Amino acid sequence: MILIDGKQTSEAIKAELAAEVENLVRNGGKIPHLAAILVGNDGASETYIASKVKACKKVGFHSSLFRFPDTISETELLAKVTEINNDADIDGLIVQLPLPKHISEKKVTETILPEKDVDGFHPLNVGKLALNLPTFVSATPFGIMQLLERYKIETAGKHCVVLGRSNIVGSPVSILLSRNTYPGNCTVTLCHSKTKNLEFYTKQADILVAALGKPGFVKANMVKEGVVVIDVGITRVEAPGTEKGYRIIGDVDFDEVAPKCSYITPVPGGVGPMTIVALLKNTLLSLKNKQELLTKNPIT
Repeated sequence: MILIDGKQTSEAIKAELAAEVENLVRNGGKIPHLAAILVGNDGASETYIASKVKACKKVGFHSSLFRFPDTISETELLAKVTEINNDADIDGLIVQLPLPKHISEKKVTETILPEKDVDGFHPLNVGKLALNLPTFVSATPFGIMQLLERYKIETAGKHCVVLGRSNIVGSPVSILLSRNTYPGNCTVTLCHSKTKNLEFYTKQADILVAALGKPGFVKANMVKEGVVVIDVGITRVEAPGTEKGYRIIGDVDFDEVAPKCSYITPVPGGVGPMTIVALLKNTLLSLKNKQELLTKNPIT
Protein backbone atom coordinates (compact mmCIF):
# COMPACT_ATOMS: atom_id res chain seq x y z
CA MET A 1 0.00 0.00 0.00
CA ILE A 2 1.31 3.42 -1.03
CA LEU A 3 0.12 6.50 0.82
CA ILE A 4 -0.73 9.36 -1.55
CA ASP A 5 0.82 12.27 0.30
CA GLY A 6 -1.12 15.38 -0.67
CA LYS A 7 0.83 17.57 1.70
CA GLN A 8 4.20 16.64 0.19
CA THR A 9 2.85 16.92 -3.36
CA SER A 10 1.29 20.30 -2.66
CA GLU A 11 4.59 21.60 -1.29
CA ALA A 12 6.33 20.51 -4.50
CA ILE A 13 3.72 22.35 -6.58
CA LYS A 14 4.04 25.46 -4.38
CA ALA A 15 7.78 25.47 -5.05
CA GLU A 16 7.06 25.30 -8.79
CA LEU A 17 4.55 28.14 -8.53
CA ALA A 18 6.94 30.26 -6.48
CA ALA A 19 9.64 29.83 -9.13
CA GLU A 20 7.18 30.77 -11.87
CA VAL A 21 6.04 33.89 -10.02
CA GLU A 22 9.64 34.89 -9.37
CA ASN A 23 10.39 34.53 -13.08
CA LEU A 24 7.25 36.46 -13.97
CA VAL A 25 8.20 39.39 -11.75
CA ARG A 26 11.82 39.32 -12.93
CA ASN A 27 10.56 39.87 -16.45
CA GLY A 28 8.39 42.81 -15.45
CA GLY A 29 5.17 40.86 -15.02
CA LYS A 30 2.38 41.36 -12.52
CA ILE A 31 2.18 39.49 -9.22
CA PRO A 32 -0.93 37.24 -9.12
CA HIS A 33 -3.60 38.48 -6.72
CA LEU A 34 -6.26 36.26 -5.10
CA ALA A 35 -9.16 37.78 -3.17
CA ALA A 36 -11.44 35.93 -0.76
CA ILE A 37 -14.71 36.91 0.86
CA LEU A 38 -15.59 35.36 4.21
CA VAL A 39 -19.04 35.83 5.71
CA GLY A 40 -19.53 34.93 9.38
CA ASN A 41 -17.11 33.00 11.56
CA ASP A 42 -17.59 29.32 10.75
CA GLY A 43 -14.62 27.46 12.26
CA ALA A 44 -13.91 25.23 9.26
CA SER A 45 -14.17 28.18 6.86
CA GLU A 46 -11.81 30.24 9.03
CA THR A 47 -9.24 27.44 8.96
CA TYR A 48 -9.55 26.97 5.21
CA ILE A 49 -9.25 30.69 4.44
CA ALA A 50 -6.22 31.00 6.72
CA SER A 51 -4.56 28.16 4.80
CA LYS A 52 -5.24 29.93 1.50
CA VAL A 53 -3.77 33.21 2.73
CA LYS A 54 -0.69 31.39 4.04
CA ALA A 55 -0.26 29.51 0.76
CA CYS A 56 -0.50 32.75 -1.25
CA LYS A 57 2.27 34.29 0.82
CA LYS A 58 4.48 31.22 0.39
CA VAL A 59 4.33 31.28 -3.40
CA GLY A 60 4.64 35.08 -3.72
CA PHE A 61 1.00 35.92 -4.53
CA HIS A 62 -0.82 38.95 -3.20
CA SER A 63 -3.95 38.06 -1.25
CA SER A 64 -6.86 40.10 0.07
CA LEU A 65 -9.39 38.90 2.62
CA PHE A 66 -12.70 40.70 2.98
CA ARG A 67 -14.59 39.77 6.15
CA PHE A 68 -18.25 40.44 6.78
CA PRO A 69 -20.64 39.56 9.62
CA ASP A 70 -23.30 36.95 8.89
CA THR A 71 -25.86 39.78 9.10
CA ILE A 72 -24.66 41.33 5.83
CA SER A 73 -27.48 41.65 3.31
CA GLU A 74 -27.43 39.84 -0.01
CA THR A 75 -27.45 43.21 -1.81
CA GLU A 76 -24.38 44.40 0.11
CA LEU A 77 -22.49 41.18 -0.60
CA LEU A 78 -23.31 41.25 -4.30
CA ALA A 79 -22.14 44.88 -4.42
CA LYS A 80 -18.78 43.83 -2.94
CA VAL A 81 -18.44 41.02 -5.48
CA THR A 82 -19.12 43.52 -8.28
CA GLU A 83 -16.54 45.91 -6.82
CA ILE A 84 -13.90 43.16 -6.87
CA ASN A 85 -14.94 42.17 -10.39
CA ASN A 86 -14.08 45.71 -11.46
CA ASP A 87 -10.72 45.77 -9.69
CA ALA A 88 -8.17 45.16 -12.43
CA ASP A 89 -5.46 44.22 -9.93
CA ILE A 90 -7.39 41.21 -8.59
CA ASP A 91 -7.03 38.10 -10.77
CA GLY A 92 -9.10 35.59 -8.83
CA LEU A 93 -12.06 35.79 -6.46
CA ILE A 94 -13.50 33.15 -4.17
CA VAL A 95 -16.50 33.48 -1.88
CA GLN A 96 -16.13 30.98 0.93
CA LEU A 97 -19.09 28.63 1.32
CA PRO A 98 -21.41 28.02 3.04
CA LEU A 99 -23.17 31.38 3.16
CA PRO A 100 -25.95 32.40 5.58
CA LYS A 101 -29.38 31.12 4.59
CA HIS A 102 -30.67 34.56 3.62
CA ILE A 103 -28.04 34.85 0.88
CA SER A 104 -28.42 32.94 -2.40
CA GLU A 105 -25.24 31.02 -3.22
CA LYS A 106 -26.52 30.79 -6.79
CA LYS A 107 -26.78 34.58 -7.15
CA VAL A 108 -23.35 35.13 -5.63
CA THR A 109 -21.73 32.49 -7.84
CA GLU A 110 -23.34 33.90 -10.97
CA THR A 111 -22.27 37.45 -10.08
CA ILE A 112 -18.56 36.57 -9.99
CA LEU A 113 -16.97 37.25 -13.37
CA PRO A 114 -16.29 33.88 -15.07
CA GLU A 115 -12.72 35.01 -15.83
CA LYS A 116 -12.11 35.59 -12.10
CA ASP A 117 -14.02 32.50 -10.93
CA VAL A 118 -10.98 30.49 -9.86
CA ASP A 119 -13.22 28.14 -7.86
CA GLY A 120 -14.71 27.03 -11.20
CA PHE A 121 -18.30 27.25 -9.94
CA HIS A 122 -19.78 29.74 -12.44
CA PRO A 123 -22.26 28.08 -14.86
CA LEU A 124 -20.19 29.26 -17.82
CA ASN A 125 -17.07 27.53 -16.48
CA VAL A 126 -19.02 24.40 -15.56
CA GLY A 127 -20.40 24.30 -19.10
CA LYS A 128 -16.94 24.69 -20.59
CA LEU A 129 -15.72 21.84 -18.39
CA ALA A 130 -18.52 19.59 -19.65
CA LEU A 131 -17.65 20.49 -23.26
CA ASN A 132 -13.91 19.93 -22.70
CA LEU A 133 -13.09 23.58 -23.41
CA PRO A 134 -10.30 25.52 -21.65
CA THR A 135 -11.61 26.74 -18.30
CA PHE A 136 -11.04 26.77 -14.56
CA VAL A 137 -11.46 23.27 -13.17
CA SER A 138 -12.96 23.43 -9.67
CA ALA A 139 -10.19 23.14 -7.13
CA THR A 140 -10.86 19.77 -5.48
CA PRO A 141 -11.31 17.78 -8.73
CA PHE A 142 -8.26 19.61 -10.15
CA GLY A 143 -6.27 18.58 -7.08
CA ILE A 144 -7.38 14.96 -7.42
CA MET A 145 -6.26 14.85 -11.05
CA GLN A 146 -2.89 16.30 -10.05
CA LEU A 147 -2.41 13.55 -7.45
CA LEU A 148 -3.23 10.79 -9.95
CA GLU A 149 -0.84 12.31 -12.47
CA ARG A 150 2.06 12.92 -10.11
CA TYR A 151 1.83 9.45 -8.60
CA LYS A 152 1.66 8.05 -12.16
CA ILE A 153 -1.44 6.02 -11.34
CA GLU A 154 -2.77 4.20 -14.40
CA THR A 155 -6.30 5.31 -15.29
CA ALA A 156 -6.88 4.25 -18.91
CA GLY A 157 -9.47 1.50 -19.13
CA LYS A 158 -9.96 1.42 -15.37
CA HIS A 159 -13.37 1.39 -13.73
CA CYS A 160 -13.72 4.48 -11.55
CA VAL A 161 -16.60 4.64 -9.11
CA VAL A 162 -17.45 8.09 -7.72
CA LEU A 163 -19.52 8.28 -4.55
CA GLY A 164 -21.39 11.59 -4.48
CA ARG A 165 -22.77 13.79 -7.26
CA SER A 166 -22.18 17.31 -5.95
CA ASN A 167 -21.43 20.10 -8.40
CA ILE A 168 -18.25 20.84 -6.44
CA VAL A 169 -16.61 17.38 -6.53
CA GLY A 170 -18.56 14.32 -7.69
CA SER A 171 -19.98 15.52 -11.01
CA PRO A 172 -16.88 17.38 -12.28
CA VAL A 173 -14.43 14.62 -11.28
CA SER A 174 -16.60 12.07 -13.10
CA ILE A 175 -16.34 14.21 -16.26
CA LEU A 176 -12.58 14.67 -15.91
CA LEU A 177 -11.89 10.96 -15.38
CA SER A 178 -13.91 9.99 -18.46
CA ARG A 179 -12.04 12.40 -20.77
CA ASN A 180 -9.79 11.10 -23.54
CA THR A 181 -6.60 12.19 -21.81
CA TYR A 182 -4.32 11.32 -18.90
CA PRO A 183 -5.43 11.10 -16.19
CA GLY A 184 -8.67 9.91 -17.72
CA ASN A 185 -10.06 7.33 -20.13
CA CYS A 186 -11.82 5.65 -17.22
CA THR A 187 -15.18 3.95 -17.39
CA VAL A 188 -17.00 5.99 -14.75
CA THR A 189 -19.91 5.01 -12.54
CA LEU A 190 -21.45 7.85 -10.52
CA CYS A 191 -23.23 6.64 -7.40
CA HIS A 192 -25.40 8.64 -5.01
CA SER A 193 -27.94 8.41 -2.22
CA LYS A 194 -30.52 6.70 -4.46
CA THR A 195 -28.12 4.06 -5.81
CA LYS A 196 -29.36 0.57 -4.96
CA ASN A 197 -26.95 -2.18 -3.94
CA LEU A 198 -24.07 0.28 -3.61
CA GLU A 199 -21.55 -2.42 -2.66
CA PHE A 200 -22.08 -4.09 -6.04
CA TYR A 201 -20.52 -1.02 -7.68
CA THR A 202 -17.85 -0.17 -5.11
CA LYS A 203 -16.48 -3.73 -5.25
CA GLN A 204 -15.95 -3.31 -9.00
CA ALA A 205 -13.95 -0.10 -8.60
CA ASP A 206 -10.33 0.01 -9.68
CA ILE A 207 -10.39 3.63 -8.52
CA LEU A 208 -12.83 4.78 -5.84
CA VAL A 209 -13.45 8.48 -5.22
CA ALA A 210 -15.41 8.99 -2.00
CA ALA A 211 -17.07 12.39 -1.80
CA LEU A 212 -20.17 11.78 0.31
CA GLY A 213 -19.52 13.77 3.46
CA LYS A 214 -20.31 10.70 5.60
CA PRO A 215 -17.43 9.94 7.98
CA GLY A 216 -16.12 6.39 7.88
CA PHE A 217 -18.78 5.29 5.40
CA VAL A 218 -16.61 3.10 3.15
CA LYS A 219 -15.62 -0.17 4.86
CA ALA A 220 -13.21 -2.93 3.87
CA ASN A 221 -15.99 -5.23 2.66
CA MET A 222 -17.00 -2.58 0.09
CA VAL A 223 -13.73 -2.61 -1.89
CA LYS A 224 -11.60 -5.13 -3.75
CA GLU A 225 -7.91 -5.86 -3.33
CA GLY A 226 -5.60 -3.42 -5.07
CA VAL A 227 -8.10 -0.57 -5.31
CA VAL A 228 -6.94 3.05 -5.52
CA VAL A 229 -8.90 5.12 -2.99
CA ILE A 230 -9.24 8.90 -3.13
CA ASP A 231 -10.95 10.10 0.05
CA VAL A 232 -12.42 13.58 -0.38
CA GLY A 233 -14.41 13.57 2.86
CA ILE A 234 -13.43 15.90 5.67
CA THR A 235 -15.62 15.89 8.76
CA ARG A 236 -14.95 17.15 12.28
CA VAL A 237 -15.96 14.63 14.92
CA GLU A 238 -15.77 15.11 18.65
CA ALA A 239 -12.65 13.73 20.32
CA PRO A 240 -12.83 14.41 24.06
CA GLY A 241 -9.46 14.55 25.76
CA THR A 242 -7.59 15.77 22.67
CA GLU A 243 -6.02 19.21 22.43
CA LYS A 244 -8.55 20.51 19.90
CA GLY A 245 -11.50 18.52 21.18
CA TYR A 246 -12.15 17.13 17.71
CA ARG A 247 -10.45 15.15 14.96
CA ILE A 248 -10.78 15.19 11.20
CA ILE A 249 -11.84 12.00 9.45
CA GLY A 250 -12.74 11.14 5.88
CA ASP A 251 -15.50 9.18 4.17
CA VAL A 252 -13.33 6.04 4.24
CA ASP A 253 -12.61 3.93 7.31
CA PHE A 254 -8.86 4.24 6.75
CA ASP A 255 -7.68 1.58 9.21
CA GLU A 256 -10.04 -1.00 7.70
CA VAL A 257 -9.66 -0.12 4.03
CA ALA A 258 -5.96 0.82 3.68
CA PRO A 259 -4.59 -2.78 3.87
CA LYS A 260 -6.57 -3.67 0.72
CA CYS A 261 -5.41 -0.64 -1.28
CA SER A 262 -2.62 -0.20 -3.80
CA TYR A 263 -2.85 3.58 -3.19
CA ILE A 264 -4.90 5.62 -0.71
CA THR A 265 -5.13 9.25 0.38
CA PRO A 266 -5.09 9.97 4.12
CA VAL A 267 -7.40 12.43 5.88
CA PRO A 268 -6.11 14.92 6.73
CA GLY A 269 -3.09 15.38 4.46
CA GLY A 270 -4.48 13.95 1.23
CA VAL A 271 -6.85 15.83 -1.05
CA GLY A 272 -7.20 18.89 1.22
CA PRO A 273 -3.77 20.47 0.60
CA MET A 274 -4.18 19.82 -3.13
CA THR A 275 -7.41 21.82 -3.23
CA ILE A 276 -5.52 24.91 -2.10
CA VAL A 277 -2.67 24.57 -4.62
CA ALA A 278 -5.21 23.96 -7.39
CA LEU A 279 -6.80 27.28 -6.46
CA LEU A 280 -3.39 28.95 -6.73
CA LYS A 281 -2.77 27.36 -10.13
CA ASN A 282 -6.14 28.68 -11.33
CA THR A 283 -5.28 32.19 -10.09
CA LEU A 284 -2.03 32.15 -12.03
CA LEU A 285 -3.94 30.85 -15.07
CA SER A 286 -6.38 33.76 -14.72
CA LEU A 287 -3.49 36.23 -14.82
CA LYS A 288 -1.98 34.50 -17.86
CA ASN A 289 -5.35 34.55 -19.64
CA LYS A 290 -5.66 38.27 -18.98
CA GLN A 291 -2.14 38.94 -20.23
CA GLU A 292 -2.79 36.89 -23.37
CA LEU A 293 -5.98 38.86 -24.02
CA LEU A 294 -4.12 42.16 -23.61
CA THR A 295 -1.42 40.99 -26.01
CA LYS A 296 -4.03 40.17 -28.65
CA ASN A 297 -6.06 43.32 -27.96
CA PRO A 298 -3.67 46.00 -26.68
CA ILE A 299 -5.18 49.06 -25.03
CA THR A 300 -4.63 52.07 -27.26
